[in-house]
Amino acid sequence: MKLLLALLAVVVVAAVVIALLRRRRAVVPSAPVAPRDPFAAEDSTAGDPRLLKAGDMVEFLGERMFVRGSLRLTEGGYTWSEHFLDTMEGTDAGRRWLSVEEDPTVEVYLWAEYQGEEELTPSRTPLTVHGVTYHRSEHGTASYRSEGTTGLGESGRVEYADYDGPTGRALAFERFLGDQGRGTWEASLGERVPEGTLTIYPGSGA
Repeated sequence: MKLLLALLAVVVVAAVVIALLRRRRAVVPSAPVAPRDPFAAEDSTAGDPRLLKAGDMVEFLGERMFVRGSLRLTEGGYTWSEHFLDTMEGTDAGRRWLSVEEDPTVEVYLWAEYQGEEELTPSRTPLTVHGVTYHRSEHGTASYRSEGTTGLGESGRVEYADYDGPTGRALAFERFLGDQGRGTWEASLGERVPEGTLTIYPGSGA
């Protein structure tokens, strides 16, 4: 009889311990889900333009272009990138490149070299080009680091002036600074790339 009572006591104690452990596990709060930006670039099925590099391919409005090289630019604590493109079509559109900056949202612009009879310099504002009026928004000097094929050295400095136009249009000037002084201004016309219209195909080294 004593043995039976002892066994019952053990069973009761074990059941109480198991119940307490289950209750303990049930009340342990789960880790809260961190708030997330629903429009973050990493959620895009088209890829993250902030990760572009030489060897990648991009497609915009049915046109495919290879990234030949990149400039990583820094001014103070602010950074952005310019990616030089090869259209693979042998067109006469001149130089093309893609700029990517985060301020605070990711902004992507596709640029083409200005081709016109009038010589452009950022000496005044506003500027009217091909019937479109642009107003200067930024001017400064940045340091750059070159990757891949850009036609520039590994590092250097560049002066820039940016102009904003209507409906996502832009005008930009750059001149590279070297031992021989300031280079000549290079003008480019750009258009903002709407979110979801650019597809990125990572290169083989991804």
